[in-house]
Amino acid sequence: MKRFFVFFISFLLVFSSFGQKIESYDIVIYGGNSAGIMTAVQAKRIGKSVVVLEQLDRIGGLTSGGLGEVDHGKKSSIGGLALEYFTRIAKKYNEKEPKYKFEPKVALEVFQDYVKEYDIPVVYNELIDLKNGVEKKGNKILSIKMESGNVYKGKIFIDASYEGDLLGLSGVSYTYGREGNKMYNETNNGIRQNGYDEVPPGIDPYIVKGDKNSGLLPRINRCRGGEVGDGDKGIQAYNYRMCLTDKGSNRTMIEKPDGYNELEYEILFRAMELDMPVDRVFKLSPMPNRKTDSNNHYGISTDFNGGNQDYVHASHQLRAEIRKQHEIYQKGLVWTVQNHPRTPKKYRDYYAGWGLPKDEFVENGNWPQQIYVRECRRMIGDYVVTEHDCKRTVLVNDPVALGSYAMDSHHTQYFVNDEGFVQPEGGFYDKLKDPYPVSFRAIVPKQKECGNLIVPVCVSATHAAFGSIRMEPVFMMLGQSAATVAGMAIDGNIDVQKINYPKLKETLLKDGHVLEYNPE
Repeated sequence: MKRFFVFFISFLLVFSSFGQKIESYDIVIYGGNSAGIMTAVQAKRIGKSVVVLEQLDRIGGLTSGGLGEVDHGKKSSIGGLALEYFTRIAKKYNEKEPKYKFEPKVALEVFQDYVKEYDIPVVYNELIDLKNGVEKKGNKILSIKMESGNVYKGKIFIDASYEGDLLGLSGVSYTYGREGNKMYNETNNGIRQNGYDEVPPGIDPYIVKGDKNSGLLPRINRCRGGEVGDGDKGIQAYNYRMCLTDKGSNRTMIEKPDGYNELEYEILFRAMELDMPVDRVFKLSPMPNRKTDSNNHYGISTDFNGGNQDYVHASHQLRAEIRKQHEIYQKGLVWTVQNHPRTPKKYRDYYAGWGLPKDEFVENGNWPQQIYVRECRRMIGDYVVTEHDCKRTVLVNDPVALGSYAMDSHHTQYFVNDEGFVQPEGGFYDKLKDPYPVSFRAIVPKQKECGNLIVPVCVSATHAAFGSIRMEPVFMMLGQSAATVAGMAIDGNIDVQKINYPKLKETLLKDGHVLEYNPE
């Protein structure tokens, strides 16, 4: 009977693993965005086996997802593989100097060149199991499990995702939303006073103008939610970076989407009635070959303010639904401003010629797949980057990259202000004078929590500081640094926190990183 029981259990284990793939690598990377691919390239360069697990069916994240106008800050702060990447972009256009404006398909082509050149295995549409996705022993991750059932074992794991799901499942401390200003003695954090100049003054917030009993328009809150400077869990708005063209032979006009809700655009109609400047609906930043990077512009634009507040801890299915809501809203915005009879002629004329390029995002109906997750989880490590780092009033001695872009946050919400009108809240843009160092301790967790995880995207930073760090070139540089740290930890058989920083610095400099900035 005992032998039969053992046989039966063995049969169940074999049957349950049917179709399951178990693979082992030196370095397992969750996220095939710009940080993930640069991590993989560096891992291959230092002789480590690696796999990239990409949530979508397209690599490159925002860099290949429509963000063609790169937020680079001071170009002199960009080094290593990031600088090489933008130089490779330039070569695609037969230019010599690094190029920071480009088409999505060209950005994707360069990432694909890297994957082919370094023989990097990429597994597409791999989503981590949000319930049982991490097997851990002590302070070490042993393996991660995906919704597909596939299991990936590794010596070092790197969470390069925009969402930080791997770090969240690994018992690593994290936060989200906005710290109060008092927590780190900051000025840009928490609930904001601003927003008056982002929309025309006097927009009525109620479904029926002047009638409070009719209810508030969609996504408008009754109040700010706290005192100015208080912390909350509000998430700055997401959108898709639309690539548009006015070249007729390569253009598909955006139709009224299924699920269109006219009420979502009521504040736009009322803003246009109040003579909102015509160019504020969305940007038309020019890219090569008569294309654009069309980002949010001011307070009523492509950002779906308030539509992402459940995203951080949502299931994969709910996140897909949230992304779809954003897509419907943005397509509806374009259709509305081009076609709706309530849209004044000057707005319709200004935006009339713009549609989706037929040669971009061909696998997804010419629409980008990667939503702009401007912020999600943020790790809490032994060192937390604050606005004091960004302003260089604090200078760390263990940099792994430089940041230089402004501290920048999009709005978090609309609310009814004291005058009874619509006001956006949450945005800021605090330009920095000089680049600043990002600490090595900001990309590794506390050692007691996890000794073989590195986080180059959802780094240990406050909301205010993350507003500067969250730029694609910085993610690329942090990704390359993460791979170098991983290699040193593997070679020394030590936790990532215990690597020799002077040796790391020497290696990073040899690889072309820029780690110091002299204002003179």
